[in-house]
Amino acid sequence: MIYALIAAGIFFLDMGIKNLIEKKVPEGETKEIGRGCLLLRKHHNKGAFLNMGEKKSGFVAILSIALTLAMTVLFLVTFSFRGSRLLKSGLALLLGGAYSNTYDRMRRHYVVDYVSFPVKNKAIRSIVFNISDFCIMIGALLMVLGSPLSTP
Repeated sequence: MIYALIAAGIFFLDMGIKNLIEKKVPEGETKEIGRGCLLLRKHHNKGAFLNMGEKKSGFVAILSIALTLAMTVLFLVTFSFRGSRLLKSGLALLLGGAYSNTYDRMRRHYVVDYVSFPVKNKAIRSIVFNISDFCIMIGALLMVLGSPLSTP
């Protein structure tokens, strides 16, 4: 039950922030937040990571739905496992993020990204993320670490 609450919490937190960004942050404006540790900006990502597949957004949306459904099935199957808290935590993080981004793709036809890092490298500085992206990356890492296949 706690894992489903984690996934739901991520979904609702990220959706709330995305809705706020859509209403309050003008396109093209950048604000420093957290004492300059992060940059806040609105970006509409019509593809996948780094706008890959932007010209094939329909395919990206279908793939997103399929992968989210597959992860949901895996999530439900893991409840029969004893232990594996790391795997379940990873799946919860991954699913919360996946549901939020997939919902965006279906409702808005793009994913709202809103945070980047103030680094000197322009290529890295130009990448814009959302909370779901971080949860997906961390969740995937935890899944690998907690997978029964990763233990000797």
